[in-house]
Amino acid sequence: MADDRLDILMVSQMYPGPADPDLGVFVRGQEQALRARGHRVHVVAVNRRGGGVAKHLAFALRAVGAIVRRRPQVVYAHFLAPAGALAALGTLLSGRSGLVVVAHGRDVRNIGERAGVAPATRFLARRADHVVAVSRFLADDLEHRVPGLAGRVKVFDAGADVAETFTPGSREEAREQVGWSRAAPPDGPAFLFVGTLDERKNVLRLASAFERLGTGSLTFVGDGPFRAELAGRPGIRLVGRVAHDQVVNWIRATDVLCLPSTVEPFGQVLIEAMACERSVVATRVGGPPEFVPRGVGVLVEPLDVADIERGLREAAALPTPNPAGRAAALDHDVRRQAERAERLLRSAANARRR
Repeated sequence: MADDRLDILMVSQMYPGPADPDLGVFVRGQEQALRARGHRVHVVAVNRRGGGVAKHLAFALRAVGAIVRRRPQVVYAHFLAPAGALAALGTLLSGRSGLVVVAHGRDVRNIGERAGVAPATRFLARRADHVVAVSRFLADDLEHRVPGLAGRVKVFDAGADVAETFTPGSREEAREQVGWSRAAPPDGPAFLFVGTLDERKNVLRLASAFERLGTGSLTFVGDGPFRAELAGRPGIRLVGRVAHDQVVNWIRATDVLCLPSTVEPFGQVLIEAMACERSVVATRVGGPPEFVPRGVGVLVEPLDVADIERGLREAAALPTPNPAGRAAALDHDVRRQAERAERLLRSAANARRR
């Protein structure tokens, strides 16, 4: 019914833009799913990398100004600071809007590590009707760093489009789509990494583990500071960034998706790969142990190259396609997660109305 629709203002410091279409795609997914459920959603977000202080100051003015001016029923903020703290300030000034804030990972680690983040997070904790973390691992860390949130943090992730986008598909057709018909990978299992080529994603140890394995191919989709150190290694291919709607073709073209991060608060690409019936190698540190079951993937110690090699070998021995992966991913469909978010958003809006 029309009068059941919520007026939602989403605030996020990450959102896809023309120059950075892969930035915060999970936030856009939530927006689209909430719109599909009939709600009115307005977005104020940062949609590009870089920009420094000026970019964040402009974001602060737009976010707080939009809340005060529009006075939505509820504000849905992604990331604790600055987005969540700005949303808390805006709702305080507007005097009537509910507030739901989602912690995604680095924003929790910033508490106590970056100046001003801890008091800003304590402020939003007092103001927010609900705080969400994308994994139990992250929720425990947040409650430890902000004792005022103890027992208050809900757990569910942003979800992936499991129903329509990340679905099983022909490996051979996908390899045509990504160009492997012109540059075929070596014989053996095809491994894939999708993400930023940096220290936290552990790409150098992954490359070393692959070299120890001595068979197959390893493709890196993404960019980052370690690109040069990965270039030119036998069996390793660097693709660079691709549009998010093309990631599914790379996943379908592979046998195993690898994400052995030094710490991974959630790991959405694992859900995307599992939904495509691909096995995974995932880190033991963080959220993946909560949703990667045996037979679907292999958990590894991220600082142990030999253990990552073991994970590659064991995951390659799992079936391709691996239907058990899709079965495990179904609970993380973005529509189901948007329904969970809706319940909290409605609760926050009703609390402020009372």
